[in-house]
Amino acid sequence: MTRGRRGPLIRVAGLALLWGSAFLWIELALNSGLTPFQIAFARAALGSAVLLVLTRGAHQRLPRDRGTWGRLVVAAFFCNALPFLLFAIGQRTVDSGLAGVLHATTPLWSVLISTVVGTERAIGPVRLGGLVLGFAGTLLIFAPWQATGLLSGGALVLLGASASYAVGFAYMGSRLTGRGTGPLALSAAQLLAATALSSPAVLIEGPVPTDLDLRAVASVAVLGIFSTGFTFYLSYRLIADEGATSAATVGYLLPVVSVALGAVVLDEEPGLRVVAGAAVVLAGVAATRWRGWRGDEDAAGQRPAPAGAGRD
Repeated sequence: MTRGRRGPLIRVAGLALLWGSAFLWIELALNSGLTPFQIAFARAALGSAVLLVLTRGAHQRLPRDRGTWGRLVVAAFFCNALPFLLFAIGQRTVDSGLAGVLHATTPLWSVLISTVVGTERAIGPVRLGGLVLGFAGTLLIFAPWQATGLLSGGALVLLGASASYAVGFAYMGSRLTGRGTGPLALSAAQLLAATALSSPAVLIEGPVPTDLDLRAVASVAVLGIFSTGFTFYLSYRLIADEGATSAATVGYLLPVVSVALGAVVLDEEPGLRVVAGAAVVLAGVAATRWRGWRGDEDAAGQRPAPAGAGRD
């Protein structure tokens, strides 16, 4: 394999590792005494700090009009503040590997929501089958018909976080694209808004616990700086350099990374049913992207520009 061909593969693998490890760092931060509110706030604050530095380096400017900031607050709530908090709450009782698997349902929620609200054109049989297949895989993971099933409050909270991302993406696609502000600047502004939204609860309960240890600091620092801030940047670079198809590939690797790290670092045992369910979910996601595979590049061969903001 030539160096030129290895480049995209290395970038995809690196982004998947940083992004997929977020669930591990959340778990470690929780085990070290941090609360979900503290984790969500620190993650948004550190991520925004990284993006502000990158924005300045790219000579982009934060938006200045109130209308854009108002839309950014809505996007920040659904795409950052709420899911950051829900994932931390859910992982109090759910393993990090399963959290990564449930995060993979976000594209399924996106198709479902866009179809219901009418922003999605008539869904074809392949994509409809993918939607049904994906949620069937989720049902297989939960197995509510078994005493050993995984259906619980924490798991439902994680599904809610994934659905929140989908709502946020739909809103961003209709209200934040083509605003004339650079993508890094929009991302930095969005995470700044998420930081502000997360701050009231943290101020009430205290920014840090009294018995904070080094592992807690390291976990939340890696989560905010690398698994949030730098993943935003790397996502944009991958889309700009390689196209949306390569960027979409990362989504299929996240459950693999989260399950593997959970097993190796935390001694989690996902079980055969969870692994099988994850495979079914990813197959469903692949089917729902059927039309996207043929439309990632336009007739002139140009790659789509990066969107206005990123996700977990």
